[in-house]
Amino acid sequence: MVELHWQAQPEDNVRLSNLCGTLDANLRQLETAFDVVILRRSHDFRVQGNAETVRLVRTALERLWQRAGKALTLDDVQLAYVETLNWPDEAEPQSAPTRWTQAAPRAESVEPPTDFPPERTGEAPVLRSRKGRVIARTPRQAAYIEAIRTHDITFGIGPAGTGKTFLAVACAVDAFEREQVERIILTRPAVEAGERLGFLPGDLTQKVDPYLRPLYDALYDLMGSERVAKLFERGAIEIAPLAFMRGRTLNHAFVILDEAQNTTPEQMKMFLTRIGIGSKAVVTGDLTQVDLPRGAKSGLAEAVEVLANVRGLAFQRFVREDVVRHPLVARIVDAYEAFDAARQSEALGVTR
Repeated sequence: MVELHWQAQPEDNVRLSNLCGTLDANLRQLETAFDVVILRRSHDFRVQGNAETVRLVRTALERLWQRAGKALTLDDVQLAYVETLNWPDEAEPQSAPTRWTQAAPRAESVEPPTDFPPERTGEAPVLRSRKGRVIARTPRQAAYIEAIRTHDITFGIGPAGTGKTFLAVACAVDAFEREQVERIILTRPAVEAGERLGFLPGDLTQKVDPYLRPLYDALYDLMGSERVAKLFERGAIEIAPLAFMRGRTLNHAFVILDEAQNTTPEQMKMFLTRIGIGSKAVVTGDLTQVDLPRGAKSGLAEAVEVLANVRGLAFQRFVREDVVRHPLVARIVDAYEAFDAARQSEALGVTR
């Protein structure tokens, strides 16, 4: 274990309070995220941990100190943690906002702006929505956005919390607001996650709502509930279970298939052949969380094999460093991957 000394300069008690948070809550969050001990006396900080980790903590503290002109939230601290893992040698990633979306203050009587600034700021792809902007937080997220922009079909594959669905919806909203597509279509297979819910009451919309709620949440975050409701009424946004895609041809649309690991090979082929003229499709999924019946092959897993060499398609894989949730999520992902690897090795040993 080593100890690193860092001093916040210039001395500013207001910024110091914003950096540390109430009862040093922000520092405790950094301790949990990096697995270190942080000791503080006024503007002097001592970080105890392994050599590489304490260097990363210093970088995170420097970034947060630059942003401490306002009160920092736990979200700000968690995002600084993610940025530090992916851009450890930069004091501040180019064009990085303090949140996923920087929403303008709500004013019901004011029409949202329709003139969108350029799509890029520096090297970070910027997506625009009616409620703010979205910027990639990791190099793989930036590559994912660029792949969606430059390919008609893109696969985003990786663990939970890496922004696969949110960024895909953000790209769809961006394309819609720029009038590059005429509608947004969001779909996912209606597969229960390891439990039986029984028959759900209500009409079709009410029955599929529980399965599609994450897509609604992303739309509300990016466009606001009132505008989303109006676009639903006009048919400019459509959310439907995958089973209802058969027989359709989707022209001039941005189509997103979420939770694709729960498709069958037949469903995946059916979906990919729906894409029409002027359309884009994004397929997202996590191959470690397949909820299909035991023995059934995932359509996403098969598509990765079958389509690997097809020109015009893009595959973007995410890893635990791309997780933009609570820092413990990345450790949970690591723990499960290590457990699965050990179990596979044990099974191979028994087989031999």
